[in-house]
Amino acid sequence: MIEWRNDIPIYLHKAPVDFRKSINGLSVIVADSIALPITRANLFVFCNKSRRQFKVLYWDQTGFALWQKRLERDKFKWPRLGGNEIITLNHEQWYWLLRGFDISKINPYLPIYYRDIV
Repeated sequence: MIEWRNDIPIYLHKAPVDFRKSINGLSVIVADSIALPITRANLFVFCNKSRRQFKVLYWDQTGFALWQKRLERDKFKWPRLGGNEIITLNHEQWYWLLRGFDISKINPYLPIYYRDIV
């Protein structure tokens, strides 16, 4: 599996996408509906209607790259439509999604930051 740096934002497009689209078609979706700069270090994740495949579009400083994953038996637990069309994932949520967890139902404990220990 490809490992991306932890500081790269991951944007998940919740609506299903026609998977005949490749780099050009997906970059138009990013420019039009997501409205984020396409040539920054971001990952843009798209799923097909059956939720058995997803594609990751990213810029690697020399050009666009497209990564695709297909499940043979299961479906991805893709967030349902409603609310925002785009959600931002942290890298932990990204790995949960890859492993089949429903990221909308997993709520980790919030970190606690202390200034002093008494």
